[in-house]
Amino acid sequence: MRRLVILGGSDGTVSAFRAARRLGLATICVDMRPDAPGVAEADEFLHISTRDVPAVAAALRDRDGLAGLLAPGSDINLPSLVELARLLGLPCGLTDATLRASTDKLYFREVCERLGLPGPRHCAGDADPGLRPPLPVIVKPVDSGSSRGITICREPGELPAAIAHAKEVSPSGRAVIEELLTGEDLCAEAMLQDGRIALLGLSRRVTAPPAVVAVGHDMAPADDVLEKEVVRQLERVCGDLGYRDGPLNVDLFVDGGRVTLVEMGARIGGNGLGEALGLMHGVDTVEATVRLAIGERPGLTPARRVPAFVRVLRAPAEGTLVSIDGLESLPDGAEVVVVAKPGDHVVPYTECRAKLGYVVDREPADLDALIRVDVR
Repeated sequence: MRRLVILGGSDGTVSAFRAARRLGLATICVDMRPDAPGVAEADEFLHISTRDVPAVAAALRDRDGLAGLLAPGSDINLPSLVELARLLGLPCGLTDATLRASTDKLYFREVCERLGLPGPRHCAGDADPGLRPPLPVIVKPVDSGSSRGITICREPGELPAAIAHAKEVSPSGRAVIEELLTGEDLCAEAMLQDGRIALLGLSRRVTAPPAVVAVGHDMAPADDVLEKEVVRQLERVCGDLGYRDGPLNVDLFVDGGRVTLVEMGARIGGNGLGEALGLMHGVDTVEATVRLAIGERPGLTPARRVPAFVRVLRAPAEGTLVSIDGLESLPDGAEVVVVAKPGDHVVPYTECRAKLGYVVDREPADLDALIRVDVR
């Protein structure tokens, strides 16, 4: 039987495990956490850090039927994906430049500047204070995701703690300071084929102030002029990076018709965005990404363009999860991913990894009214 190795077992991998199963592939989950959500979805579990490439390679080298590797939902495992693909002779569509742009926010800014694309004023976290963009700014880790380590600073005195916090969660210990952009905060989920954007979904973040982490996404067909400009910029960036086939997740701002790309990841978006793109166009985009991972060419012809919505399941307080009630009241067509179970320690949703799960549907579910999360 052909086997797909999925690096990481976070909630963002669950749909990929399920898609692989539909395609008749056996799956191997690699993660340091035996309680990671993806472990229960996999046929086999390797209790190894995804960053320990030699150990993962040694565990996989003599396996029969290895067909491909995948690292969905987060950029953190992309470096291991590229290195393991080379060591094991497996398909990989990521060039070195694509990998770097996905895992280094400062490098992504360099790419956009080289192409003459709009961008926020920015500097490295350890740059001379005189080179910093004017307040307000947003401070982020250079190479961490899931909304970790992000702080908005409006006063000079807030910067030292924000920079230290960003460096603390950065694998390389680096931070970036960017001008705080205004306008619509959007996310672009896309599929590339032969260097062109085959599918695109623009979604608006649904947030619960004062946190910056999204509690949902509203994805819908956008103005043609806006979509054409987003496609133009994405294809220019991907062309420069040599990225031709695969999923793409990009954060961007739109202000008065001006599109500014903020950061990118050459992988399926987390929080249900990959599923939402598929629902919008009538194409199983997660299954298509799995096919690419095993060296196949998927069909990406859209069957429709309809809205799709994602809502995150959240804990109301820190404590022990007792139950999540009301899921049966959701529409029959809704895709539900639950990654927490009774007895788990849960915390309020201030970063993506604190979610209890998510719901993807054609209607924006009011989870606060439909779902009761009991925490003691």
